Parts: sequence; C-alpha cells; structure tokens
Amino acid sequence: MKRNEKIIKDLKGIVGSEYVETDELAIRLYSKEASGLESVALAVVFPQTTEEVSEIMRYAYTNDLKIYPQGAATDLAGATTPEAQGIILAFDRMNKIKEYSIVDSYIIAEPGVRTIELNDFLAKEKYMFPVDPASEKSATVGGIINTGAGGMRGAKYGTMKEWVMGLEIVLPDSEGTILRIGCKTTKCRQGYDLVRLIVGSEGTLAVVTEATLKISPIPENIVTGVGFFETLEQAMNAVVSIKKARITPYAAEFLDEKTVKVGKEGLNLDWEAEGQMVLISIDGPVEAAEKYAKIIEESMKNAGASQVLVAHSLEEAEKLRLFDLRRACYPSAIQLAAQSVKGEESKPLVVIEDIAVPPSKLPEAVKRLRKLEQKYGLPLVIFGHVGDGNLHPTTWVDASDEEARKKMWEMFYEIMEVALDLDGTISAEHGIGKLKKEGLRMEFERKKSLKALELMRQIKKVFDPKNLLNPGKVI
Repeated sequence: MKRNEKIIKDLKGIVGSEYVETDELAIRLYSKEASGLESVALAVVFPQTTEEVSEIMRYAYTNDLKIYPQGAATDLAGATTPEAQGIILAFDRMNKIKEYSIVDSYIIAEPGVRTIELNDFLAKEKYMFPVDPASEKSATVGGIINTGAGGMRGAKYGTMKEWVMGLEIVLPDSEGTILRIGCKTTKCRQGYDLVRLIVGSEGTLAVVTEATLKISPIPENIVTGVGFFETLEQAMNAVVSIKKARITPYAAEFLDEKTVKVGKEGLNLDWEAEGQMVLISIDGPVEAAEKYAKIIEESMKNAGASQVLVAHSLEEAEKLRLFDLRRACYPSAIQLAAQSVKGEESKPLVVIEDIAVPPSKLPEAVKRLRKLEQKYGLPLVIFGHVGDGNLHPTTWVDASDEEARKKMWEMFYEIMEVALDLDGTISAEHGIGKLKKEGLRMEFERKKSLKALELMRQIKKVFDPKNLLNPGKVI
C-alpha cells in the first residue's frame, strides 16, 4: 500500500470514514482562504473530540505528517493555506458551547464555534464577547485565537490577547500531549504566560481544542456620531477632542475622502457624504445619551466638520444607516476589483493591508499612502480603526497581469515601511502568515532586535520539534 493510501486509511480509523474528505473539489474548497491564496492537500480531516485530535497529532508525529489547523479560512495573511503532502484539520464538528458563568464572567467553547454564535448565545443574558472581527459571521473561536483578532470595538476592548483566560491545547509530539493552561479566574499567575504565547501563534505551536473566554455586559445604550471633514487634521482633532473629554470610545472608525466617494456609490443614502469621515460610538446608560451626543456633535463641529449626524441609540443609528459606509469599504473594493477585470481567463486579486501607527500619526500615514497610490498607479481605498491607529489600505489588480501583480507586492511592502517609519507595526490584527514574514523581519531589523526571530524559532522547535504544524508560516 502506498504511503498516502495508508495515511488516509489510518486517519479514517481515528475519526471514521465519513470524516476524512478526499474528494479533490472539496479539498480545493478548504485549501482557499480570504487573502486569495490557495493550494492543495492530501485530505481534510474532521475530528469531534480532543482525544481524536490527540490521536491525530500522535500519528502525525510518528509518520512525519504535516498538519494545517483551520477555522473558517477568513485569514488575510496566508496563514491557513496547506501543502500537498499535508492534511487540513477542520473543526466544523467541534462546535459546542460547553459552559458559561455570568457571575464569573467566562464562557467555554470549542474551536469550531463561530463568533456570532457566541454572541447569540450570550445575548439572552445581556452579555457579549467583545472581539468583533469583520468576518464574525463565519470566523471561529479557534481562528480568532490563532490570529489574535481584533475589530471595530478594538478602541475600547482591544484584541484577543485581552480576552482569552484559558486554553486546552494538543501538542504535536509522540504522546499527542493534552495541556490545560490558564484559569477561570481573572487573576492567574502560572509562571510564563503560555496562553498569551498561543494567542496569535497562527496554528504553528499547538492545536486549540477548547477556550475559556472572558465576557462583558452588553452596553445599556450606544450613541453614535458620523462627521465629515475637509482635512485629515480636522478629522483627527475631533477624535482628540473626544478623548480629552475623558471618554474611551466604544468604536472609532475612519474613511478617507476617496474611500467615502467609492463607498457611497450604490448605497442611496438619505444624507450627503463627502470628505474625510469619522464614526464615533460611545456606550453608557440611557440617561447619558444626550450628554454623549452633545460631546460628539460639539467635538466634531469645533474641529471643523462640514456635516454631523448623531443617533442616540443603536436602533436609531441603524435607521439612519450611519454604519453603512464603513461596512461597505471592503465589499466595495471587491466589487470594484471585479469590475476592473476584463476577459474570461482573468480574475481580481484583492489585498487588504493591516498596518497600525500611533493614532496621532494617522494623518501623515494616510498622506504617504496616497503618494504610494500615485507612485504605483494602482487603486487604493483606505479605512480602519482610528481609535487604535489600525489602517486597512486595500488595493487590487488583475491576477493574470504579471506586471501589475509585481507592482502590487512592491507597494504592499512600501505600505509596511510607512508604518515602521511612523513608529507603527506591520500587522495589527490579521497576523503574519506567509505574506508578512519579510515584513516581520523588517520590523525587528528596524528595532535592532533580529534576535527576537531566533527566539521565536527556538520556541517553535520546543513546541513542534518536527515542524509539523502549519510549517512555513510566521517565521
């Protein structure tokens, strides 16, 4: 029996024949990710229990089999693509919410639970899980842990590293060792912080089979304001004014002038949208709604806003469609990319960047990004989370145009250099994957800290001595 045939037979013996997928079309479906990258694999395996994962990891170690853990593959940095001689470990069947406590502020879930399912479950208790990636309808618990995801509420709640209390993980060793790290308590000291090490590791160190996540009450009320400004400096001054009012926004979003123009096409809004856009949400008691609305309106008008729209509740904000322009950013880029492609053999390649700079340096960052757009002659929409300085410059080319692809990747790296020039980082929430490995090296080189990469390689070797888990990613 050939090696691959034996591997398939043995894996079926672990999880059951119906849970090892070898159909070529199905494998191709699981071998694609949102970044546009795609590959192939030997099979897709669907475990249902931690014990099955442990047995698979033990088998992989004994037989030098590459393992590619996968959630919903909404990754945008090339972190989930497999190789032909490896298997995709998909967690569709490990999708249970196992326990929760409102008093103790935690929920325990398996890696295949989707973010939106967490919040639908918690909503009955008027609680939520605050991390809200744009792909929350499909993103899974395991995926957002491994990418260290963030989202629109990052201005107040940060990213996954603040919200993972404990993990159950399986190591790729001769025993398929199961470890339980972290606690159900908010305060927890267990020597080196192994939980934080796994968060953002992109499936390269261990396989997450269960997570204890911190939860938070749903805000009683949310006031939202949208303002339009002639200059970037005015837009930033509005945000500064709100922060000086000793308020931490629930959400703080930004679209530059060109992106507003692109995004509003086809939306048929009842109000005029023109200029640099800032969206601010503030949460608090219903009784404070008028106070917060006044702070938002006065801060924006004093900063020079040409127009301000304010909603005293989420329901009113949705009725006024205040979030529509922000939500339309990426879909609009996809639509424009599709329209730009000509010919049956062509298809668009869309790249969404993920840099972050200190919020005070956002105006300079946007100006420099627009200069790159002129330099390379490629389309560029710029939006992001102004509260934490996270920008998502997004561009696209015809994937069949080799020269255009070359220019796009050159601009991709120059965008990261802009972030580093302004004391920022090359990746805020999307991760490193394949696409940003060189950018990570650039960042540590700028800091004169290349030794950090060597330390990471040593950590990888301790956890995964045979380099079986998601090889070729991060470092």
